[in-house]
Amino acid sequence: MNKPLSRLTAAEAAQLIEHDQTVAFSGFTPAGAPKNTPFAIAQRAKELHANGKPFKIGVLTGASTGKSLDGALAEAEAIRFRAPYQSDPTLRKSINEGRAQFSDMHLSMMPQNVRYGFLGKVDWAIIEACEVTPSGEITLTSAVGAAPTYCNVAEKIIIEHNSFHPATLRGFHDIYEPLDPPYRKPFAVCAPSDRIGAPVIKVDPSKIVGVVETNTPDEVVGFGEASDITAQIGSNVADFLAREISRGLIPKCFLPIQSGVGDTANAVLKAMGERADIPVFEMYTEVIQDAVVALMKSGKVRFASGCSLTVSPAVLREIYADIEFFRSRTLLRPQEISNSPEIVRRLGLISINTAIEVDITGNVNSTHVLGKSMMNGIGGSGDFARNAFLSIFTCPSTAKGGKISTIVPLASHLDHSEHSVQIIITEQGVADLRGKSPSERARTIIENCASPDYRPILQDYVAMAGAAHTPQTLSSAFGMHLAFSKKGDMRQVNWSDCK
Repeated sequence: MNKPLSRLTAAEAAQLIEHDQTVAFSGFTPAGAPKNTPFAIAQRAKELHANGKPFKIGVLTGASTGKSLDGALAEAEAIRFRAPYQSDPTLRKSINEGRAQFSDMHLSMMPQNVRYGFLGKVDWAIIEACEVTPSGEITLTSAVGAAPTYCNVAEKIIIEHNSFHPATLRGFHDIYEPLDPPYRKPFAVCAPSDRIGAPVIKVDPSKIVGVVETNTPDEVVGFGEASDITAQIGSNVADFLAREISRGLIPKCFLPIQSGVGDTANAVLKAMGERADIPVFEMYTEVIQDAVVALMKSGKVRFASGCSLTVSPAVLREIYADIEFFRSRTLLRPQEISNSPEIVRRLGLISINTAIEVDITGNVNSTHVLGKSMMNGIGGSGDFARNAFLSIFTCPSTAKGGKISTIVPLASHLDHSEHSVQIIITEQGVADLRGKSPSERARTIIENCASPDYRPILQDYVAMAGAAHTPQTLSSAFGMHLAFSKKGDMRQVNWSDCK
């Protein structure tokens, strides 16, 4: 017989965490992330700092988290190192000011990098669960993330038992952790609904130091209504996919969809759902968001495999109120599997992700503002884009009220090279880059995706570059960025000043 698990308060759990230790947290986005214990750790950090004592920890997660984790720890100056993705404004400021070190990495690689020892020893795993048994079976809540790996490698585990999430979530998760090379086997996923693992994480119960009882909803912020721009981007994506089906370049039965998260992604999925000439489809993606749930209810999405239920509070309540309906249509996997390049290539996904800026030859910056300041991170976009059947990137053509063009001569930071990018879509139109040379790509992107305010500027740049395989000139490539830095508006660029 296993002994009953010890009960702790969040404050008692926080006292167990020591300065300079590394703590791995469950969750993927705010979904499934522990809340009470990290907040208590932040309070402990503030108390120690007030007494002149050091306290900073390494923080590992699946992706971004919520304000009670990343936000609270960053405010308390308690983060020494952070990986692999974040979206909290306080933490972002800390990273960009050099007060917290951040390692941005492809999300599919995070679990294996931890297992390989590349990120050092993991002292603690703090895991949110809707059920935990004395025998060491852990049923996760609304996300999987990297929790299976963190439970495996951490020296000790603290469980946040969050009764907000029903124990009937058991069965929503497909927990599978691969062997490491040279013993790894193929992932036997040939359709989004295929299961290859167990419904729970299984650990040695002696590793579980204690259980913190909570009843706290996820800190997912609801998405805004589609703007005119995001709605037009969505319509352009749907039009393009429908044309590709009619041309025979996408199978008439369609292919599984991967979509990023956010207002634009929701608008794209909504537009796809409204098109009769786009068939019922499945999703193999990271984040299952509001629009996916709406499409399940309407019958447009047959099945969704993902890593998290990153939905607004009202939509999560809908799911829990009709849990059997969603149980047969939803599967949550570890990010190592949801983002696996092997599976992405096998299933032939249509990958739709967002960009911060795109240059005229098709290179994409997903992470940095003006090449210097980190926004959120690369996330899983690279996992999907490089291996997809069709790789699409979307963005508005301008930002900051038109003062910034998202279409630029040369990307100020490179996340996805032109070799991984096939289609660019803005509210202006669609640039199909397949089979085109760099000069052809430049003309296509400028004519179809750039704002009318910036087309002449970009065409002048290409003309200035002269005859070349790739239309670039080193002395002027960042002229638009410099114009914004100096004058507050990219339209104020003067190419003659750049020579």
